Amino acid sequence: MRLTQFTNYALRMLQYAALRDGEVSRVADIAQIHRASVHHMIKVANMLGRAGYLKTLRGRSGGIRLAKPAHEITVGEIVRITEAPLELAECFNAESNTCPLIGICNLSRTWHRALAAFLEALDGVTVADLAANRGELMDRLMLPPDPDPV
Repeated sequence: MRLTQFTNYALRMLQYAALRDGEVSRVADIAQIHRASVHHMIKVANMLGRAGYLKTLRGRSGGIRLAKPAHEITVGEIVRITEAPLELAECFNAESNTCPLIGICNLSRTWHRALAAFLEALDGVTVADLAANRGELMDRLMLPPDPDPV
């Protein structure tokens, strides 16, 4: 199983917002840090804002910050909303499934147990946990000063 870049960036954005501890962060800065497209990161920020995880602020001094405490946001819930629907195999989707073994297949049951275990593990990790080594992370994520702070 491989998660999408969108999910990775969503978690990185939440992690960065948690590191900033209530301060407003610019999406362009987060994009630069992670060598990502600003437009892609704006889509991530918009989705997280609509879902209630980020507060998005418009205007000259705009940006993003967490909309709820970092310890209340689990990695599992972010993966569920950014990867939905989580279908490891064809048999996960009742509408499009063509497998003749549905309902009797041990492989399908195994996939379901594996996905449940995966999500359970992610549910035990919060955004606060992702930002727990704040000093090391901030040292690594330092941005060079903006030469033209307009």
